[in-house]
Amino acid sequence: MRIEKTARGALAGLVAVGSALAAGEIVSVAVSSYASPYFAVGSYLVDNAPAPVREFAIRQFGTNDKIALLTGMAVGIAVLAVVAGLVERRTRPIGSVLIVLFGAFGVFAAMARPTADASYSIPSIVAAVVGVIVLRALLGFFGRTNAAAPEQNGLSRRLFFSSAVTVAVVAGAVAFAGKKIAEAGDAIAERRKLKLPTPVSKAAPIPAGADLKVPGATPFVTSNSDFYRIDTALQVPNLKTADWQLRIHGMVENEMTLTWEDLMGMQAEEKVITLTCVSNQVGGILAGNATWIGYPIKSILERVGVKSDADMLFSTSVDGWTSGSPISALTDGRDAILAVAMNGQPLPLEHGYPVRQVVPGLYGFVSACKWVVDWEITRFDKAEAYWTKRGWGAQGPIKTASRIDRPEPFSSSPAGEVILAGTAWAQHRGISKVEVRIDNGPWEPADLTEEYSNDTWRQWSYRWQATPGQHTVYCRATDKTGQLQTEERTPPIPGGATGWHNRVLTIA
Repeated sequence: MRIEKTARGALAGLVAVGSALAAGEIVSVAVSSYASPYFAVGSYLVDNAPAPVREFAIRQFGTNDKIALLTGMAVGIAVLAVVAGLVERRTRPIGSVLIVLFGAFGVFAAMARPTADASYSIPSIVAAVVGVIVLRALLGFFGRTNAAAPEQNGLSRRLFFSSAVTVAVVAGAVAFAGKKIAEAGDAIAERRKLKLPTPVSKAAPIPAGADLKVPGATPFVTSNSDFYRIDTALQVPNLKTADWQLRIHGMVENEMTLTWEDLMGMQAEEKVITLTCVSNQVGGILAGNATWIGYPIKSILERVGVKSDADMLFSTSVDGWTSGSPISALTDGRDAILAVAMNGQPLPLEHGYPVRQVVPGLYGFVSACKWVVDWEITRFDKAEAYWTKRGWGAQGPIKTASRIDRPEPFSSSPAGEVILAGTAWAQHRGISKVEVRIDNGPWEPADLTEEYSNDTWRQWSYRWQATPGQHTVYCRATDKTGQLQTEERTPPIPGGATGWHNRVLTIA
């Protein structure tokens, strides 16, 4: 009997909290996806996690950090749900109190979103009410107590389990319906039919000699599906072109607001640009090269008339994330653009659809604002962006880097010729030389592929006459200013990792 009571409590708690989350999701469809209790709490945890925790997550999970967070939250909520069911009593509704407290935290987290208004509290309130009602109903606490036959209190075994299954199915259906309603006519459907602008200037053709085309080497152009994604958005914003606009204000002569139609009336350009994330470890994969179609940021800034004492473009995403870019890096002639296309397709939703920034030479955390909707022209001594507030660097120039792509680390190859290959980058400065060292031997020049531009990465290869044994191979690059990649190992935060990449290989 006690085991059955425990099982009932645990199941009732799980079904109640699951129903609460489903109710919150369906209500958030009418309010805002950012008001969803589940995702609002997740976003609050992301925004307020201590720096060591964030850096650990990036280091351990890389581009899977969001999956790791959401999975951890699901486990934590499940535990909370079970506890709520086990401690709920007719006269001591401790489990109900736990659900209400979780709902209150959902309200707090939703109201902390940058775009929040009073309506953001509604989904979490509804979720808490539904959770409490379902919990107490399943445990039979809404009927009268039979003092003469307490064992008859509550639902019968059959009624309890049939009710639990019914409520769980309905909750699942509600959550599924909410998802489908949110997707109906959304940006996903729009993107499939979107017609891209025809650029007035096409990017120069990529010469065959720019792509190493050696098995295991990185392709010169990164496909959309393989391009790295690092951001703080637990939910990919669902922003349609009709709803997109870019407000430009602050230290300007003429404030203005650009719409999608305004962009389509401007002259688009096509550019090939390599992007790099500041979270990239030495030898990491958080870099990618793509062909972009967009509109020169410099031309747009000229239209609004930036005041002479302004030095920062403070960009805000539709979900409230911010970045701060040096205006000098946007107006010095480099190919800084408002991009609308990536590798011949409209921007993927997770990469900023419909409009994002692409700025060569700057790490993404200070420049590559996705889903951008607001530009404030200001100064670095007056404003701090999202990551700068958390101790990261302010201006984010990309450091010279190189990595070994093949052979795989700790792999075994037969003695004789072994082809080492890799990638190097120093956006907006370009790569002039890559060198390779075997163990403690001399540095030898690697062969470089044909350069496309200073704003793209460059591949390299080295033919090594390998001898049996275990060897450590190193690489280092020199940019076109003559600056040699430093040997000193530093972590990615606050301004980008440094150090020579190496791999240990076994030659049989």
